[in-house]
Amino acid sequence: MPHRNAPLTETGRLRLARCIVEDGWSIRRAAERFQVSHTTAARWARRYQELGVAGMADRSSRPRCSPARTVQRTERRICKLRVTHRLGPARIAARLGLSPSTVHRVLVRYGMPPLTHLDRASGSPVRRYERDRPGELVHIDVKKLGNIPDGGGHRVLGRAAGRRNRQATTTAQRNAHGNPRLGHGFLHTALDDHSRLAYTEILTDETKETAAAFLLRAQTWFAARNIVIERVLTDNGSCYRSRLWAETCTCLGITHKRTRPYRPQTNGKVERFHRTLADEWAYARPYTSEAERRAALDPWLHMYNHHRGHTALKGQPPISRVTNLPGQYI
Repeated sequence: MPHRNAPLTETGRLRLARCIVEDGWSIRRAAERFQVSHTTAARWARRYQELGVAGMADRSSRPRCSPARTVQRTERRICKLRVTHRLGPARIAARLGLSPSTVHRVLVRYGMPPLTHLDRASGSPVRRYERDRPGELVHIDVKKLGNIPDGGGHRVLGRAAGRRNRQATTTAQRNAHGNPRLGHGFLHTALDDHSRLAYTEILTDETKETAAAFLLRAQTWFAARNIVIERVLTDNGSCYRSRLWAETCTCLGITHKRTRPYRPQTNGKVERFHRTLADEWAYARPYTSEAERRAALDPWLHMYNHHRGHTALKGQPPISRVTNLPGQYI
């Protein structure tokens, strides 16, 4: 495509060529009239004689041959290392004695998918899916977090100060040797597949009674946003294989699906949400107590659902995909 100051567009080239070939103008006279060089005028006249109007189009500037291009055998070795060992350009370049930029160009030339789009176990491209409407599928999972001692833990203050705060925490239980047991918080999360809308609670355990009660509250929370849960997807944890869980799903009219054993990728949306939760809430700033961190969860969840742009939603927040909110069209 010609630049904005080009003296000749395709139409101008055609007029130039016709003046020379059909009207009998000299090349020098036509070059002066269209303000181009003598060689340029001769080139477009020659192309018009050989190809006609089609010869006025731009041609690719790619060379016919590239003597310095990486040999095909080396290109095949690069692709083999990517598929079999799932290595990046820098590590492949170190093995083969090449430049990382050369390896990257070869991978792009052969259409090799990025490492983030490959399944770690098999090396096959990840099959992504998304349900058509909110509530059609809800992912449920549990993440365990260690509680923070009063005054702050070792992640912020270091081992020595963290150990002193741990010993001084009055709410901690003690074992037989008098050492404190701060315990864990269990993050139960229900995340809608279509909208990525998330509901999370911090509970004391992951027993079947706790999981079943959480499902009831999650169903109520989604129903308040006019989302009817049709099916849920969980891993193979004992609480999700219990009779109580199955009875709760039946009473709510929810179909329960479980992932394949040792395949957490199937429930990857909620797994990825828990990673975001840890980065942006749980370990985002130095909390001085577990109570302070828990108090920050609800504001963060509101920000995630209503204000934080999601890359899978083209930069829009999850609530943007829930189009049937009460009072929305009043």
